[in-house]
Amino acid sequence: MDLKLQGKKVLITAGTDGIGLAMAKQFAREGALVFITGRNKEKLASAVNAAAEYGAVTTVLADAGTEEGANLIFDAVPAVDVLVNNLGVYPPREFFEITDAEWLGIFETNVLGGVRLCRHYFAQMLDRGQGRVIFVSSESGILIPASTMHYGMTKAAQLAVARGLAEMTKGTEVTVNSLLPGPTWSEGALAFLRSLDFGEAVTDEEREAEFFRRIKPTSLIQRFIRPEEIAATAVFIASPFSSATNGAAIKVEGGIVPAIT
Repeated sequence: MDLKLQGKKVLITAGTDGIGLAMAKQFAREGALVFITGRNKEKLASAVNAAAEYGAVTTVLADAGTEEGANLIFDAVPAVDVLVNNLGVYPPREFFEITDAEWLGIFETNVLGGVRLCRHYFAQMLDRGQGRVIFVSSESGILIPASTMHYGMTKAAQLAVARGLAEMTKGTEVTVNSLLPGPTWSEGALAFLRSLDFGEAVTDEEREAEFFRRIKPTSLIQRFIRPEEIAATAVFIASPFSSATNGAAIKVEGGIVPAIT
């Protein structure tokens, strides 16, 4: 299916692996001009190589979670048609051990990072009357986990920001939406699984089954989501075919969150 994204400029923060890289590949496959940000030169180069068979991807060496990094991004990519705020950190910490500095630090990266980019790119979209903004939030923004409460707070804040921005789009063809992924497969997820004590569960497949049986029992798919599945939703939301979807929090979490939320 041609999603009519040929030649569209797409900026994806934290696009060197996981969901970000999967989205870069999908957008490149659709003929979009893809820009990805990252803090590590080697990882950026590796991402370009990984996406080469899908299309050209341009890298921006910058930390999208800082004011300095945002300015570097603006200089490298002055305007875009699609902004994907994918950057997010999620260090597990017990609530009573999280310092003020850690609360502020994760808020600046996960929330203010996207806010800064929107002040620049979203304003231009409103002036043109066209554009797409996507926040990669999380089901943790609704079902706040005790082990990463500060992370869940930032994901809930992203939902609030995205909805507020969407309210500013009336009468235009600009949309602002959020994606709510659930547990997604990655090298980090595999390492996390292997760190858990699930008794007789030995293989990675057995550990995955136990994880969803014990920790995420409400999941309807009972498995980790593949980054490509989230990327496919993002590419559709960015396309003209999704023009009636605006101000939405779109769940791509395997049914973990009850339907009434």
